[in-house]
Amino acid sequence: MRVIIDLAEHDTEGYTPLKDIAKRQDISQKYLESIMTLLSKGELVEAIHGKGGGYRLNRKAEDYKVGDILRLTEKSLAPVACLECDAEACDRVSECRTLPMWDNLNVMINNYFNSVSIADLAKGRVCL
Repeated sequence: MRVIIDLAEHDTEGYTPLKDIAKRQDISQKYLESIMTLLSKGELVEAIHGKGGGYRLNRKAEDYKVGDILRLTEKSLAPVACLECDAEACDRVSECRTLPMWDNLNVMINNYFNSVSIADLAKGRVCL
């Protein structure tokens, strides 16, 4: 999230070199490379290599929802394994007393993260 927010905050500067993000966010450049590869493959950022290169958002910060970014980077927001997209059917699903609770929590988590944009985070506009 910090990387995307950093890019949103420095959006007017064109392409941002990875070393600048690494310095501002105190994250190793090597680790950032793996993050940026994932974000680039997910089409959340645009990259230019070489002199004058770097990264930038490929759309407005308002158009980035935290839920989309977390699902890309974390693969799932499900609070329990049985609710993940490719989960095998549990033998106990028909008698599971906790599944409705987890299912409701899963809906709340996704709704909340889908309601928060990167612009909200960059401007400190997130509340409960």
